[in-house]
Amino acid sequence: MTKRLDPGSINRRTLIKAGALAGLTQVAAPFIISARADAPIKIGVDNPLTGTYAFFGKSELTGCELAVDQLNAKNGILGRKIELLSEDSTSGDAGAAVQKARKLIERDNVDFLVGNVNSALAQAMAQVSNEKGVLHVVPGGHTDGITGANCKWNVFRVCNTTRMEANAVCGLLFKTYGKKWHFITPDYAYGHTVYAGCEANLKQLGGTITGNELTPLGTTDFSAYLIKARAANPDVLIVLVAGGDAVNCLKQISQFGIEKQIHVAGILQELETVNAMPPEARVGIWMFEWYWKQAAAIPGLDQFIADVRKRSDGKVPTARTWFGYVTIHAYAMACEKAKTIEAKAVAKALADLELPPEITLQPNKVYFRGGDHQLMLSSFIGELRHSGDGDPENLFKVTDVVSGDSVAPPVSETGCAMQMPA
Repeated sequence: MTKRLDPGSINRRTLIKAGALAGLTQVAAPFIISARADAPIKIGVDNPLTGTYAFFGKSELTGCELAVDQLNAKNGILGRKIELLSEDSTSGDAGAAVQKARKLIERDNVDFLVGNVNSALAQAMAQVSNEKGVLHVVPGGHTDGITGANCKWNVFRVCNTTRMEANAVCGLLFKTYGKKWHFITPDYAYGHTVYAGCEANLKQLGGTITGNELTPLGTTDFSAYLIKARAANPDVLIVLVAGGDAVNCLKQISQFGIEKQIHVAGILQELETVNAMPPEARVGIWMFEWYWKQAAAIPGLDQFIADVRKRSDGKVPTARTWFGYVTIHAYAMACEKAKTIEAKAVAKALADLELPPEITLQPNKVYFRGGDHQLMLSSFIGELRHSGDGDPENLFKVTDVVSGDSVAPPVSETGCAMQMPA
């Protein structure tokens, strides 16, 4: 039953109380607005800190932390300090990643969401961030759909798409190693799309596929897959698994002596993975999405390396460290450009935003493409080294650096039909 107020029952005392409350409201309102303006900007990171991809998630977090500290030392974003909140998504549990994303958005009230390393988890998180209207950057989940068929107005990506990866490397692999390829592929979103990119490139080049071994995330024993691959007698064995799976796979390839019979190579490689391998497993042509040892003088690079070493027990930054670093700085730049942290305005400011050299820390133009929110970044192509050259962690010999524009398919071919909300 609805309780109704009788107008005749409102006496003088009630009116005095109401007037006093109105006066308090006039005094309090400016204070409340000021308190909100001075509140920290909250950034939530939902990335793996345990499991197969833990070292990738930890590296991205290091980059985020460094960028936040740098910005806070210069008065934050729009004069407000930044607060960084981190959650462990795990490496392969989409339910956990979604639960953590909801916690960060609904309970912790983050203004900006970051993650995930795992492509499938990144796509699941994107559903949540889009539903809640929160700006979201995926630093290191590669599957094409994130900025392709499943693109969303509030979601941007730093790392390459799988098609960009394949386009950057396949021609060189074909020319150097031969036309018959066999694949070891992770059986989830990233693996399927990077394999599709390689398949399309190989078909165009006139090559053949002798087989594709689909392996579950977290595989420790690759022997059955490797026996099948060796029996197929390809020119090259393409290893697409990543993280701890790649370490196990390449170690076993070396133990079985397969690299002495068949060329072994891949598409994407990461310094965290290479560091965890025995020297004899470091073979073949690969692509890094950022590399710390560069031939040209890059503004800010030496300082970035020094700052990361201080935070990482002397370890150099990896592509993942850079992903986290550029994610936070790009967000800050877009907020300053938009003069607000409101998600739609920041998304519009981030689209087509070109990043400065001291943030990109690499040659070539680096910017978020407006049509699909994909970052155009350089690909560092070359060969793994058994041991470090001049530094224990200089385990990759860069032979070519190609721009994102030269390997990215046009927006019209990505499947993205970007729609900004009214």
